[in-house]
Amino acid sequence: MDTKLENLKEILRGTAGVVVAFSGGVDSTFLLKVAHTVLGDRAIAMTASSPTAPPGELEAAEELARTIGCQHMIVVSHELDNPSFSRNPVNRCYFCKDELYRICRLQADRLGLTTIVDGTNLDDLKDHRPGLKAAKEWRIRHPLVEARMTKEEIRRNSRELALPSWNKPAIACLSSRFPYGIEINVERLEKIAACERFLQELRFREFRVRYHGELVRIEVAPEEINRLLETTTREAIVQRFKEIGFNFVSLDLQGYRTGSMNEPLGNRIAK
Repeated sequence: MDTKLENLKEILRGTAGVVVAFSGGVDSTFLLKVAHTVLGDRAIAMTASSPTAPPGELEAAEELARTIGCQHMIVVSHELDNPSFSRNPVNRCYFCKDELYRICRLQADRLGLTTIVDGTNLDDLKDHRPGLKAAKEWRIRHPLVEARMTKEEIRRNSRELALPSWNKPAIACLSSRFPYGIEINVERLEKIAACERFLQELRFREFRVRYHGELVRIEVAPEEINRLLETTTREAIVQRFKEIGFNFVSLDLQGYRTGSMNEPLGNRIAK
């Protein structure tokens, strides 16, 4: 018996029902599955629809919710209307999560549920996560943290539960593709989304397309760099990215890594 998994179930059983802030990523999918197993119809998924969502992720979340068999609400979020978000400060994620949790609270109140949960895991507490401040202000619970579950444990349990998300690459909103201080707007988001959609079509698995004005910087997993540099693939990417509106197309030789936009900040990241 997995003690942490049983602990997670007990945590969820202690609620009268939950609204799960559901992105369709590994963590929130696992949490939703366990919550639905324990609480049945009293576990409801809520996904925010926004231009900041990576291409295909809303549809993926819908499919995962259907697979689990739970009620799934999709609500439009408006973080781009907030200048504090669109100006893209170092604590940008706070304003995004503040909008998300506001929507969750409205829906939870409408449904008569008091508890909102999200997929924050134990490893997330080690990273730059301004959204955790918003979670605390909105009294969002983190059952995976309460159960002391790491990302590796969540993936393992997800695989044992036959969830198709168990080996899904990490996802992050498209806002994370912009250096802090560079304004985020719909036009720029759409350009980045179109680039990433093209890399999906080329069957790259882990990647990010980072925005640097007229230039984009492609990050792919180190083991996929050689394939990207094959002449036909490289030329197709350059052609398509220029059609989308970028004048220069670069490859980051360090490869894909989470949070590369935080690297220039060093110890100056505001907590």
